[in-house]
Amino acid sequence: MDKRQRRQRGMTLIEIMVVITILGLIAAAVGVSVMGQFGQAKRQRVTLDFGSLGQGLQLYAMKKGKLPDTTSGLRVLVEERVLNELPRDPWGNDYVYTLDRGVPAIVSLGADGAPGGDGDDADLSSLDKDVRSKG
Repeated sequence: MDKRQRRQRGMTLIEIMVVITILGLIAAAVGVSVMGQFGQAKRQRVTLDFGSLGQGLQLYAMKKGKLPDTTSGLRVLVEERVLNELPRDPWGNDYVYTLDRGVPAIVSLGADGAPGGDGDDADLSSLDKDVRSKG
């Protein structure tokens, strides 16, 4: 078998490595894009949950004549049968409720479940204008 016949039968190792490298780069680019979409979808879900919980708080206030205090928290919405169940944020954490000078706030502590953070770990609050405007 001469060289010409061998070349026509298959790809060289270098050609295979180039193809694998190109496929790896494409997969990495797609992976980064998809992961960004997951983060955005989770933030949108938090915004929807803020809307549902906010409506629950309004119904509770109409029923009881006042908003629940910080100590009672959101669990009273289930206890008073305003909501069937409390949602958890997309990262599996409970939402944090506070009532400060009559202003209710609902907070998701982000992916890390701790106050503060950046990116997916950043806190999202129902009082943030950019969170409310995206709902």
